[in-house]
Amino acid sequence: MDVFVKKFGIESLFLDAADLVVDKAFKMAIEKDNLTPVVEPKVMPLDINKDKIVFKFTIITKPQVEIKKYKDLKVKRDKVKVTKEEINHEIEHLLEHYAELEIKDGEASLGDTLIIDYEGTIDGVKFDGGSSENYSLVLGSNTFIPGFEEQLVGAKKEEERDVKVTFPADYHAKDLQGKEAVFKVKVHEIKVKKNRSLDKEFFEDLALPGVDSKETLEENIKEHLLAHKTTDAENKFVDDMMEAISKNTVVDIPDEMIEEEVTNLLKRAEENLKYQGITLDLYYEFTKTTEADLRKQLESEAHKNVLYRLILEEVMKLEDIKATDKDIDKEIKDMASKYNAKEEDIIKELGGRDMIKYDVEVHKTFDKLAEYNEVKEK
Repeated sequence: MDVFVKKFGIESLFLDAADLVVDKAFKMAIEKDNLTPVVEPKVMPLDINKDKIVFKFTIITKPQVEIKKYKDLKVKRDKVKVTKEEINHEIEHLLEHYAELEIKDGEASLGDTLIIDYEGTIDGVKFDGGSSENYSLVLGSNTFIPGFEEQLVGAKKEEERDVKVTFPADYHAKDLQGKEAVFKVKVHEIKVKKNRSLDKEFFEDLALPGVDSKETLEENIKEHLLAHKTTDAENKFVDDMMEAISKNTVVDIPDEMIEEEVTNLLKRAEENLKYQGITLDLYYEFTKTTEADLRKQLESEAHKNVLYRLILEEVMKLEDIKATDKDIDKEIKDMASKYNAKEEDIIKELGGRDMIKYDVEVHKTFDKLAEYNEVKEK
C-alpha cells in the first residue's frame, strides 16, 4: 500500500472508489425526493477526497401530460377482404418461385440463367473480388455492374467472351470507382425456367399441410392474406387513433427522452442489418451517410414513439388500468405456447414479470381506447 501510494498517489484510487459508491448515492438521491428517472441519469463528481465524495446527478423525470380528449374521436377501422385477383397473383408467384431450371440449347436470352467463370482485370491486372468459377447469373437481374449482363445475351454454351465495363462513380469499393475493366467470361451452361403447373408434384414440393389441390391452396392463401391484412388494418387503426389523441394532448417532451429513443432505434436498425450480413459502417458507406444523418432521420419516429408511450401511460393512470397476477400468468402461458418455449425462458426473454405486466397493461389500454373511439358499423 505504501509503495503504491508513494508511486501513484492516493488520488489515483479516488475514481475507482467513486465507482463503488455511485449506485448507493443515486439511490439516496431519487429516494430523497421520490423521483422516477425516465432516461439514464448523468453523474458528475463535484468534490472528492480520502474521506468522502460529493456527486451531482442530472435526473430527467417524466413530463406532465395533459390529454384534453381521448374518447369519442370516431376512428374508422379499415374493412379487410381478399380478392380473387390477389389469390391468383400469389399462386403465380409460387409457380414462379418453384419453377425448375432445364438446360437450354442455342443462344442465351434475358431471363436465362448462365453458369459462368469470370476473371476481371484493370489495365491487365487482376483485382480483389473480380473472379469466380461456376457462378450462377440470371441475365437481366442487374446483379452485376451496368453493361455486364447485356453483353452476354446471345452467348452459347462453352463460348468465351471479353466483357468490357466501367465501374460506377459511386461504386462501394472506392479503389474501383470509375475504372474501366475487362472480364474474361466463359459460359458453361445456359438454363431456362420450366413453367410449373398445379399438379401433384408441385403440391409435394410446396409441402404445405392440408394443401393438395387448387382449391385447398386458394383457401390457404386466402387465410394467410386475410391474417396479414387484418394485422395491417389493426396497426393502422391504432396509429390513427393515437394520432387523433396526440392532437388533443399537451406535453413538453425533454430532448433527452428523444435522444435515448433514437439510440434504441439505432440499435434496432443495427440488429436488422446484421441479419442481412451488413454492418452499420458498411451501410453508411453504401448510402453515403453518417451516424449523425441516420440519427436525424430517426428523430421523427423517436418523437412519435415517446409521445404515444406517454399518452398510453397517462390514459392507463386515468382509467386505473392494472394487470393482475392472473393476467400476467395467462400472457406467459400464451407466449410459451405460441413459441413452443418454457415459461421461465419467456419471462427471461421479455425482461421479467414487471415488463410483462407493463405490456399487458398497455394492451388493456389499447383495448379501452378502441372501445371509446372506434366507429361502430350499423
